[in-house]
Amino acid sequence: MAGTNGFSVSGYGPQRGGLWAQLSSRDSMVRRLDWPLLFAALALSGIGSLLVWSATRNRTELNQGDPYYFLFRHVLNTGIGVALMIGTIWLGHRLLRGAVPVLYGISVALILLVLTPLGATINGAHAWLVIGGGFTVQPSEFVKITIILGMAMLLAARVDAGDMAHPDHRTVAKSLVLAVVPMLIIMRMPDLGSVMVMVVIVLGVLLASGAPNRWILGLIGGGVGGAVLVAALGLLDEYQINRFAAFANPELDPAGVGYNTNQARIAIGSGGLMGTGLFKGSQTTGQFVPEQQTDFVFTVAGEELGFVGAALILALLGVVLWRACRIARETTELYGTIVAAGIIAWFAFQSFENIGMTLGIMPVAGLPLPFVSYGGSSMFAVWVAIGLLQSIRVQRPITA
Repeated sequence: MAGTNGFSVSGYGPQRGGLWAQLSSRDSMVRRLDWPLLFAALALSGIGSLLVWSATRNRTELNQGDPYYFLFRHVLNTGIGVALMIGTIWLGHRLLRGAVPVLYGISVALILLVLTPLGATINGAHAWLVIGGGFTVQPSEFVKITIILGMAMLLAARVDAGDMAHPDHRTVAKSLVLAVVPMLIIMRMPDLGSVMVMVVIVLGVLLASGAPNRWILGLIGGGVGGAVLVAALGLLDEYQINRFAAFANPELDPAGVGYNTNQARIAIGSGGLMGTGLFKGSQTTGQFVPEQQTDFVFTVAGEELGFVGAALILALLGVVLWRACRIARETTELYGTIVAAGIIAWFAFQSFENIGMTLGIMPVAGLPLPFVSYGGSSMFAVWVAIGLLQSIRVQRPITA
């Protein structure tokens, strides 16, 4: 039986009439959106636009002589990301559940293409596809989404159907195989940062699914053992080894492998409480911090906006994670809970890693700050994730 709001009482998606019918109802789709989540994500992207602009307006070797080049593209990427969010809400996470095999196959095919001559190396990682006109795509960003959806589909299928209370061992094993296949391909690129995020996503998904504890402990142990084995066999590239060496000893080579981290800490430390003012940071204006519009964008906030501006970014990220946790807690289907948990693990770890590497408490891993850093692939992926969270909230069952 369907309620007057255009949703079925069982919570399994909108009835006929589509989006406009839902918008005209008393309990409309718009009213069911998580507005604090949306506003926090928009605010982060807005702040990111200013930081990217400040970091690139004087970089003539990058902006092709146009000080607004990166600002325009960052705003455009945000607009496309918001459009993707709307499309994801419109389709719904349940409809996408049925399309997971296709989406998974496409994402694996794209990362395999990276290993062909179509792939490009940027900052040491052969993780990009050149699609013409100077545009590049990083498929590993979208693999994060398909891993979350694929594992959720497998782990929740029999539980949501009422056949069992928790995923059994066979189901967990299948879900891990689904995640490991693209991770092994991405390791081959190598893109260690993305693999680190995916490992955390897998842990978050398994914890939310109610999988047996032995799988969680086994995965943690296997991850530690795998890391030791990779290092022992010399499977890491030299630039990756140098990054970990610089993390372990920042003074090892301050003009070489430790340069990024040292300059980042100087930039953040010079900001003080209120910062030097937007566009007035000496480290940023002097271009002392590499990749400041992408991986090290937080240093612009620390220097020019100070502790207050940096704390605002942390607070907005906290709002995103808080609302995502609330969505995960309120949904009555395991599938939605797992999807939300995977996104929470993704956003939380990637934010911690990105900010941590600028402070010298985490190794440099080449990960963007969600919503803030410049980069189309990352921006599109995080906004699709917001769309999934909103869909879970919008399509939650109606109990009255």
